[in-house]
Amino acid sequence: MNNQQPIADPILVVNQLNVRYGAFQAVKEVTFGVSGGEIFGLLGPNGAGKTSTLSAIEGLLQPASGTITVAGFNTKEKPLHARANMGVQLQATSFQPELTIAEIIRLFARIYGVSLNEGAIREKLAAISLEDAADKKIAELSGGQQQRVSLLISTIHNPQLILLDEPTTGLDPQSRRQLWERIEYFRNQGHAVMLTTHSMEEAEAVCDRIAIIDHGRIIAIDTPEALIEKHRHDPEVLKVVRRGKVTLEDVFIGLTGTAVRS
Repeated sequence: MNNQQPIADPILVVNQLNVRYGAFQAVKEVTFGVSGGEIFGLLGPNGAGKTSTLSAIEGLLQPASGTITVAGFNTKEKPLHARANMGVQLQATSFQPELTIAEIIRLFARIYGVSLNEGAIREKLAAISLEDAADKKIAELSGGQQQRVSLLISTIHNPQLILLDEPTTGLDPQSRRQLWERIEYFRNQGHAVMLTTHSMEEAEAVCDRIAIIDHGRIIAIDTPEALIEKHRHDPEVLKVVRRGKVTLEDVFIGLTGTAVRS
């Protein structure tokens, strides 16, 4: 994790965001920013508003009110400009199974208007330790390898903002660490990275700051270390401490409750 606070102007700014599904309000007055050179985690129980917030940023749903800007472009007023500056990696992605990895990369590069020759494709695959996978089909790769290819494709146009939806779900520890290293690479290159995750270990390991959302509202936002320090003596947190040492998971459960969400 990068211990320095972000110094760049925010690449993503979410201001007073409200999202409704009919009479139900899924997101309520959510405000935060993500700067270049920062990994920002959005954590919350199931149904807390994470996916709705992410979908609004991606442009997949229209907010009831509030504003979202990406690289200075308002997503409502300049949606194409905003989307051109973001890369999105979904939790599950379906690529054309009949194509090789090189063909998939070439296809998406053309969609984004990026010119890549064979040498450039091999270089990009080498950067994610898959230099021998160019002629393989996506189904021939492991889950971790598929996620690395997915991240490569979602960032092939060098976007300023990278959005990751639970990127390491289902991966083994080795694959998860490899993906963390790739995510940190983009942070170190000055990109703004925002991810959702259910893994408190992941949030504590790679996120520079996190926001906890519950019932549609941001209830805490800070560095993982600062949140632990701030709430280590909170009675609700102390109730759920397992091994004597307060962890981010203890803080999360103390703030959001022990009830299982469907």
